[in-house]
Amino acid sequence: MKIWILALNLLFITSCSFRTNHISEKSKLNSHNMEIQYAYTILYVKDVPKSIEFYERALGFEKKMLTPENDYGEVKSGTTTLAFASIELGESNIKKGFIESDKSNKPFGIELAFTTLDVEGTMEKAIDNGAILLEDAITKPWGQKVGYLKDVNGFLLEICTPIMAT
Repeated sequence: MKIWILALNLLFITSCSFRTNHISEKSKLNSHNMEIQYAYTILYVKDVPKSIEFYERALGFEKKMLTPENDYGEVKSGTTTLAFASIELGESNIKKGFIESDKSNKPFGIELAFTTLDVEGTMEKAIDNGAILLEDAITKPWGQKVGYLKDVNGFLLEICTPIMAT
């Protein structure tokens, strides 16, 4: 009987040790994955102060900062920073160059999406402040209302309601 109890205890200890080590290794993997987070979207623009002013007036964001050289600035837009850098600063960062956004061209195949409960009102305010209407707001089959604009620099903006979890 003592041998059975001893054997069961040994099996239990071994099992707990394996489980603890396995959980510990899994935690390390998960914490390692969290070492990187999406922090910024930086738009390269011709006029940083003008871009910040547009996002303040059109979407109600608040200026977070602007360098004395007016070549980099940020607005408070939620958990991810929306930033603007001058074309010149961009060219110094990206030595091989990049394609500049332009209001007269089609927008890039990437969009900045902003959620609101008042899609039409937000779009109207943005248009009044220089945005260009691309697509009127419509309700998608999944219930989300979505409209599309170009900002004063030609970047694609989606103005939409939040997607409700089902």
